[in-house]
Amino acid sequence: MPKKVAIIGGGASGLLSALFCAKAGAHVDVFEQNARCGKKILVSGNGRCNISNKNLSVADFFGENPSFVAFGLQEFGFDTFERFANSIGLLLETKEDGRAYPLSNEAKSVVKIFESYAKTLGVHFHTDTKITDIKELACKYDATIIATGSEAASHLGGCADGYAFAQAFGHTIIPTYPSLVQLQLNSSLPNKMSGAKLNAEVTLLCNNKKESLSNGDLLFTNYGVSGFAILDISQRASVALLNYEAVDISLNLLPSWNAQKLASHIQKMGETMPELTILDILAGLIPLKIAQILLENLQIAHETKTQDIHTKLAKKIANALLNWRFEVSETHGFRHAEVSGGGVNTLEVNPKTMESLLHKNIYFCGEVLDVLGRRGGYNFAWAWASAYLAAREITKD
Repeated sequence: MPKKVAIIGGGASGLLSALFCAKAGAHVDVFEQNARCGKKILVSGNGRCNISNKNLSVADFFGENPSFVAFGLQEFGFDTFERFANSIGLLLETKEDGRAYPLSNEAKSVVKIFESYAKTLGVHFHTDTKITDIKELACKYDATIIATGSEAASHLGGCADGYAFAQAFGHTIIPTYPSLVQLQLNSSLPNKMSGAKLNAEVTLLCNNKKESLSNGDLLFTNYGVSGFAILDISQRASVALLNYEAVDISLNLLPSWNAQKLASHIQKMGETMPELTILDILAGLIPLKIAQILLENLQIAHETKTQDIHTKLAKKIANALLNWRFEVSETHGFRHAEVSGGGVNTLEVNPKTMESLLHKNIYFCGEVLDVLGRRGGYNFAWAWASAYLAAREITKD
């Protein structure tokens, strides 16, 4: 008789584990609480789906036990995943920085191909089905995979169910926190600049100590800041907030300039074009809305003529442009987070099989575990690797 496998969750790791189990001859039932599978896949990468990354290493992951991912990345790394994807008609395009996307450039392709292939293998999908009694379900199957994801993106079905299921079998949960998430600032200024965007360098300071630095898009919002530069530091910021540390960010709005060069530019413009205002000068460097608020914050009138700007004032403006400090009050929460840190304690899970060390035939894969990857396809890479290991162990002879 074929093995009966229950998979709770029809996201990335749930879909792939279903494919591999069914391909090996198992009877597979996928239980998905949403009306359709793969909702988080569909919105990933702004609908493009950064499906993996060619450059995978343990250093790209966070958790209480980061080395937990090593075996999975070795057994089902990027090359192996790409070969599998190609074999089912899902062709990939890899960028220079290692990020991989479906050749179609559409996340819909990923969900469509995975679902269609799973159905040809006989996978049974039970959508709009929320599991409430994990032990009752597990009794009916030879193996149960908990692939419920995390609390991130609750509007797409993110929830804490997987943690409750794990606790029912005696597992401990590492405290969870939102990651790849926007940051809320203890200031009214971002709201006045809402919608303004530029490339910037962002430094994260925890207890006044520099912790990390990121370059990229920075977007001011009505609650604080967003953009890739913010998402990249959000993991460390979120952990610091969880630990009640003082968290600040320093914004360098002109990372290709230094203070001396910038101050000299402002003064030189005053000499060559004395009738211009300081706002005119800054508008040539940064978005106008940001320039207006920065000057207001420095209590410098927009109409101040550049000819009236002395050396000390030019340095003050330059410093503000290169080191604008804000206090971080909170992240923007699980609902707006792409992923979550924390989760099922990986010391209680076999890293080679994803099977619970506390209860036989219970497996975990994907984001429900205390494994968190950087932005750039790393979280999907872990979803694929952990799903492969679980399915391989369940269906071995």
